[in-house]
Amino acid sequence: MAAAQASQTNGVPDNSVGKSGANQAEKSAWTVESVLSEITPRYAENTDSPVPFFHLLERLKTTKRAGWRRFGILDCESISDHMYRMSILTMMAPSSIGSKLDILRCCRMALIHDMAESLVGDITPVDPVSKEEKSRRESETMDYICTNLLGKFNGGLNGKEIRQIWQEYEDSETPESLFVHDIDKIELLVQMVEYERSSKCERDLGEFTWVAQKIQSDEVKTWAEQVFRERQEMWKQAGKTPSWRADTEPKATS
Repeated sequence: MAAAQASQTNGVPDNSVGKSGANQAEKSAWTVESVLSEITPRYAENTDSPVPFFHLLERLKTTKRAGWRRFGILDCESISDHMYRMSILTMMAPSSIGSKLDILRCCRMALIHDMAESLVGDITPVDPVSKEEKSRRESETMDYICTNLLGKFNGGLNGKEIRQIWQEYEDSETPESLFVHDIDKIELLVQMVEYERSSKCERDLGEFTWVAQKIQSDEVKTWAEQVFRERQEMWKQAGKTPSWRADTEPKATS
């Protein structure tokens, strides 16, 4: 599977290849049950009600995005904040790309793609967790959500759909999933500029700019270029020079 290949953008490029076996202790220690054992009261399982699932979603509202916290932004966006704006951005797809996609499915995918982080947490590339281990944790969490919490609700149909859409995003093969991966990246870049602006350019988050080079669609690339020119002008007005990664700094126009 292509899981996590394009999704670990909440920080720096993932250079963890070759570290297999380095995280064996963590692999054996982390289970869905190990997380659930610390939650009181536990979510009611195998019921015909979606309410236990509703309660689990609260964790997405209260769990902060870890990449920003590394930069001292403690009161940063939550996972839900990120997914909500992503879902809105999918609806802004211009006709050049929107006419080729199932935008409703993209919107659903944006709202589902980080759902496993409700129990796994927001693992970034700088954390000592391999892509394979991250994928295992998230896959087992989605199995728990869609089977133990939603398996008996409405004949299990809702849970099956959520699981399928999440897997589609992870596999990164359909046009919809590739577009939502692009949306994941542009949302990050927009938030990056907003945090720099709120700090009056005292905080340089240029480490994240490399993400733009992973965007595939021309339409979202155009958005990224607009965001970067906005950033460039913002720092110029502040009389400062920001950092850029992977040759992403906009070139001067003639």
